[in-house]
Amino acid sequence: MARKEPRDVRRVTCIGAGPIGGGWSAHFLAHGYQVTTYLHDAAEEEALRQFVDTAWPSLESLGLADGASPNALRCTSDLAAAVANAEFVQESAPENLALKQSLYVELGTLVPDDVVIASSTSGLTMTDIQARCPSPERTVVAHPFNPPYLLPLVEIVGGARTDPAAVVWLAEFYRLSGKAPLVMDTEIPGFIATRLQEALWREALHMVANGEATVEQIDLAITTGPGPRWAVMGPCMAFHVAAGEGGMAATLDHFGPALKLPWTRLEAPELTSDLRERMVAGCLREAAGRDFTRLAGERDAALVAVARALKDD
Repeated sequence: MARKEPRDVRRVTCIGAGPIGGGWSAHFLAHGYQVTTYLHDAAEEEALRQFVDTAWPSLESLGLADGASPNALRCTSDLAAAVANAEFVQESAPENLALKQSLYVELGTLVPDDVVIASSTSGLTMTDIQARCPSPERTVVAHPFNPPYLLPLVEIVGGARTDPAAVVWLAEFYRLSGKAPLVMDTEIPGFIATRLQEALWREALHMVANGEATVEQIDLAITTGPGPRWAVMGPCMAFHVAAGEGGMAATLDHFGPALKLPWTRLEAPELTSDLRERMVAGCLREAAGRDFTRLAGERDAALVAVARALKDD
């Protein structure tokens, strides 16, 4: 099947207007695409446009593509109209398998045959999502990290019925549109980055539940410890460099026995009402009266600074 070259794509359809769907819309607008966003409810349009307006200063500071404008955003709550002229579709519907399977029954028929459909799912497999899709060969998982308009990573993996050519096409499309595509060799629940993030998250919950650490202590430990290092070097290379000239071999030889020590509990703790209350209360203390808009603004400004520092390096 003749598919438009990734560099020739100009019209993108985003399905969903939550933090991920809205983030994708802002990202594609900043890279000069004509974006149509499908809204489950037309009343969501005002919130989506405010979301894009809030993200725009950060995107401007990183550099916009020629002709990029928030005015290139069109919204509709008619799914057929949303995808009729799409040259690429980014789906960010709620994380519900039955809902996504029903949606892909429609998309498999409505979306033009030569168009790739990517799902932002954070944990479902494409093999499950595409189970009832009438054209599964062009469906691929493309999992971003929040906020998608600032963090470059997108994890890509096809399902059992995905054409490998669609995966190759998608990786090239994302590369051209400013993302950092990571093509996975096989499907695993949670992909790579989320699995690693969840391991840390489970351990944090254990420490709060057991009264071993507070929310503030955990966040301070990461933001002043491994967090800044991870911005420039992944955990494997960090350990490789940490051991000096001996590299990873010296790290494993020296710290290998510690792997068997009970330093971590990877089983998830029971999410009791007490644990929930401790987590919520701790975050409110740490926020110190700052609302979501202010916190998100501070996060975005810091991410922009990191991105610019890495770009200048």
